[in-house]
Amino acid sequence: MSEHKQLTQKQKRWIAGTGIFLFVVLSILVCIFAGRPLIQFVQEPERFRAWVDEQGVLAPIAFLGMIVLQIVVAVIPGEPLEIAAGYAFGAVEGTLLCLLGAFVGRVAVFLLVRRFGTRAVEVFFPLEKLNDLPVLQNKQKLTLWVFFLFFLPGTPKDVLCYMVGLTDLPLRSWLVISAIAPFPSIVTSTIGGDALGMGNYAFAALVFVLTMAVSGAGLLVYHKVCRTRERSDI
Repeated sequence: MSEHKQLTQKQKRWIAGTGIFLFVVLSILVCIFAGRPLIQFVQEPERFRAWVDEQGVLAPIAFLGMIVLQIVVAVIPGEPLEIAAGYAFGAVEGTLLCLLGAFVGRVAVFLLVRRFGTRAVEVFFPLEKLNDLPVLQNKQKLTLWVFFLFFLPGTPKDVLCYMVGLTDLPLRSWLVISAIAPFPSIVTSTIGGDALGMGNYAFAALVFVLTMAVSGAGLLVYHKVCRTRERSDI
């Protein structure tokens, strides 16, 4: 763990508040930009998607910015954005946008933590959380465990993203994990959002119920892993 002067509580609040403020501002701009057409086309999702297409690169760029900022701020949940991506852009494009935004955001967080060490982590999380996951201190199986935790639905990936930056995981391994592992968690949300956009509410409800069940199981597995911190053979 890097040796850096710890931030004061005032500095932590200021940095975290600034990140949340930027996210809110960007969200407001997107709502102003897309909110009225969305309300206008709420009964005609295909027209809304056609309107999104008419905006050219502006719509996906704005959405990518929101996803990246959501991951960096970390305390903001990402699932609503993933569902919105499926609704506005469709399952395929929405999934690709979320994967790209998640990749950029997580690589940025990784490099940020590598540059500033614990100071970047303690803005949002107590450093003691790292001790809850001794698997991240296992150099022999580190890459495998990190991939597993990010592939498993229901795990707190944004928190883990900051923790991974404090480990010895090579950047090249993190690039591969960030590109591949989030797919199961993202695609279920975007498929559900796409179903909502198509008016297929029964299928959307089924997708969300199954997603909640799988995420709940994943969360239980995650907590079981956390409880193994006293084992020396992980």
